[in-house]
Amino acid sequence: MTEVNKNIDNGKLKKTEILQKTWVVCALALVCTFLWGSASPCIKLGYALFEIPSGETWTQVLFAGMRFVLAGILTVLIGSLLQKKVLVPAKTSAPSIVKLAIFQTILQYIFFYIGLAHNSGVKASIINGSNTFFVILVSALIFRQEKLDLKKVLGCIIGFAGVIVVSMNGQKIDMDLSLMGDGSLFLCALSYAVSSCLMKKYSKKDNPVMLSGYQFILGGIVMVILGFILGGRITHVSASALLMLFYLACISAVAYSLWGILLKYNPVSKVAIFGFTNPVFGVLLSAWWLGEGSAELGWNALIALLLVCIGICIVNVKINTGNKTV
Repeated sequence: MTEVNKNIDNGKLKKTEILQKTWVVCALALVCTFLWGSASPCIKLGYALFEIPSGETWTQVLFAGMRFVLAGILTVLIGSLLQKKVLVPAKTSAPSIVKLAIFQTILQYIFFYIGLAHNSGVKASIINGSNTFFVILVSALIFRQEKLDLKKVLGCIIGFAGVIVVSMNGQKIDMDLSLMGDGSLFLCALSYAVSSCLMKKYSKKDNPVMLSGYQFILGGIVMVILGFILGGRITHVSASALLMLFYLACISAVAYSLWGILLKYNPVSKVAIFGFTNPVFGVLLSAWWLGEGSAELGWNALIALLLVCIGICIVNVKINTGNKTV
């Protein structure tokens, strides 16, 4: 092996080692979940700026499709600048991009909007918060990407308890189950889980930023067409509305690209467990920016953050037992 090749290999190894460090995973994952958490209030602000009624599901799908097409373009542009070359998918990458677009963008968000339209915001937040459970279960039981152990299950249960605490926020949850409401939200969570495992699988041979960018473009185009055909219309546009759309696109471009990179170099459970902070950030930012939340939010948020942090630590902290590290 030449000296140049040795340096290249050492550079790749160093990058891999850095991205596998727990504190790096923690920092980058929290950036992602903070951005996703900020999407919740920003989507509501976007609806107000574009004058999209809360009950117009297919207009919301159309709006989401526009956001994802723009997110995909931004992702490809940013990735191309970082790589110092235009990110163009190979022919062999096309099936991977199509599958990711189906699960990560099209099914996940269509099921989300349908479920949200037929459910309360509290129950939607709780069910949507269960997607971390699904990611770890699907990764272990279906894709066989890692082993399911008591530590991961316990971490998920405690983290999910935090999601319930912050989502309830002094409100009651109705126990009525519906296929359109609860069923759609569970399918949304399952789609997210499958897409995370597919990203882990496909990023072994393809650039995760490239995969994210092109799946966003493809999935977004499908959502725009579907939303328009089923009656969705954007009738009011302003400069502030377009700026909000741009910010929402940046959220997806940055968060999913970073998340994909983390999944490439780490076990799915190590990254996915941070997903429990997503609804916590969403509730806190909604209270701050939109004035939503009750007087109980402060204590609820503290308890939720504590539970989520305990869950994250249980999954990520390594325990030495004799000669083995668990």
